[in-house]
Amino acid sequence: MSTSYQGNHYPVAIIGGGQAGLSLSWYLKQRGISHIVFEKHKAVHTWSSERWDTFCLVTPNWQCQLPGHPYKGADPDGFMVRDEIIDYVQGFVKDLDPPIREGVTVNRVTGTPDGGFVVETSYGTYTADQVVIATGGYQIPIVPAYAKAIDASVLQLHSSLYRNAQSLPEGAVLVVGSGQSGAQIAEDLHLAGRKVHLCVGDAPRVARRYRGKDVVKWLDDMNYYEMSVKEHPLRQGVRDNTNHYVTGRDGGRDIDLRKFAREGMELYGKLTGLQNGKLLLAPDLERYLDNADKTSESIKDSIDAFITKNAIQAPIEPRYNALWAPKAERSELDYRAAGITSIIWCIGFRADFSWIKLPVLDNRGSPVHDRGITDVPGLYFLGLPWLHTWGSGRFSGIARDAEYLSSEIHALAKNPSKAGSLCSAFLTQHQVSAA
Repeated sequence: MSTSYQGNHYPVAIIGGGQAGLSLSWYLKQRGISHIVFEKHKAVHTWSSERWDTFCLVTPNWQCQLPGHPYKGADPDGFMVRDEIIDYVQGFVKDLDPPIREGVTVNRVTGTPDGGFVVETSYGTYTADQVVIATGGYQIPIVPAYAKAIDASVLQLHSSLYRNAQSLPEGAVLVVGSGQSGAQIAEDLHLAGRKVHLCVGDAPRVARRYRGKDVVKWLDDMNYYEMSVKEHPLRQGVRDNTNHYVTGRDGGRDIDLRKFAREGMELYGKLTGLQNGKLLLAPDLERYLDNADKTSESIKDSIDAFITKNAIQAPIEPRYNALWAPKAERSELDYRAAGITSIIWCIGFRADFSWIKLPVLDNRGSPVHDRGITDVPGLYFLGLPWLHTWGSGRFSGIARDAEYLSSEIHALAKNPSKAGSLCSAFLTQHQVSAA
């Protein structure tokens, strides 16, 4: 793929060639705005290289709405598996033919004296009038420091490196974390016949279906996915929430950890450390299980209220009945005695925006923005969780965010001298040194 703009200066530089950066490229092409997309790997890298073999979407296919490229398959209510997701994204890339440079790492972004930006990459240095950071918020896999003290004979993987049960050594497997990845990987191993130990966290759960519909469809009908971060009861705090666990596997179903426990999976509270060769556990398993169930049932309450208010004809379904509860809380786990030969860390990622040398990050290193627009004129973020709505980091909502930013970019592009002076004045005011 070749760029349509010559030289090392571009009106717009997009950093990140995943679904967010490519969606913005689609809208910029529609507006005739020349740009370049820098991608560290390949456009489908995350889907092809950081997902396990049985990975599938947890949201229905009809929510896949990349700009100009909605899902057109035969199963809109189904859940695409990994290879189908790759084909879907590759089809989007082929239709879009974006001005992308793959295999290029962006090492630094700074301002210029005249108000533009300098983008230093592994391929060379570029300048741009406007820059969009579309790298997402999941850069650095989280593994606790005490993992280094675990016996070297135990294989340790982050969830992004797990592929299948067969690739692990014989023996029991410890899965740490019960968010979407942890719960689904634990299920994958359990279904493969492996002995699984799961350290549960505070992730909530949600039912797959209720009263005749997928819960996602009910929430869509209730306009939940239209709610902005400013309207959410938690406001920006919702960005720190853990996703609800559920699965689209085999047509979609609940993930019930209590059911797994009845079938032989060992459940524990949160893993907190290592002492004297044993893993330390918090006594919070029962509380986490109860809270996850409570969240699921509260969503059903909201659906019931919506059905009643709108006089919708829907079948009545019995509520969830918890058939298992822990008899006692364990305070430690001797992983050697338990025969654990593999540990899979499913406790998420940290964002890394340290390469952005401009005043757009808070004291935690998180972007400060309003719907992707920062206080530095011409610098934007895209593809972050809850950037604007629940769907901002997903196939369902990225198009709306990309279109919105393309309008802002277009407005500044029509008056580049004003954009440059605004950015230059901001950098001067905040005493930010230029490149």
